Amino acid sequence: MDPIDQERDETHAERMDRNWNELLQELRVTQTGIQVLAGFLITLPFQQRFSTLGEAQENLYLVVLAAALVSIVLLMTPVIIHRVLFRRGVKQQVVEVSDQLARAGFVTLAITLVLAAALIVWVVTGSTGGWIAGAGLGAVVVGLWLVLPLALRRRV
Repeated sequence: MDPIDQERDETHAERMDRNWNELLQELRVTQTGIQVLAGFLITLPFQQRFSTLGEAQENLYLVVLAAALVSIVLLMTPVIIHRVLFRRGVKQQVVEVSDQLARAGFVTLAITLVLAAALIVWVVTGSTGGWIAGAGLGAVVVGLWLVLPLALRRRV
């Protein structure tokens, strides 16, 4: 048993239930945001100004759209797995696989956000501004989503 979990008075099954519930709560927060972003991206080709995009911008748009859709699939798959394996006595495997899927979903979400920012600023100000905005947001995401949690983990 993990030394940190020894502080809790819970069975293995209770710990898996708690871990599953915590993961679901995290997924709820991200699913809504990425679904709204993907919905926005899906409607873009039907906007009048979309036809003014250059080939490079259209290609970047397609990458952003693909990343958003992959994010949705990755972040929703844990719920699907849980539903298919419900009452099969494999909660630990569901939690472990879902954790990996959520991590992959967060990576593709980060890619989606950075590239969407780059695309939008590129359309508004030009390619240099777009890539600067993308790099800036990328630095913020790496700092807050990777460096900060790893620094906090080292303190524990």
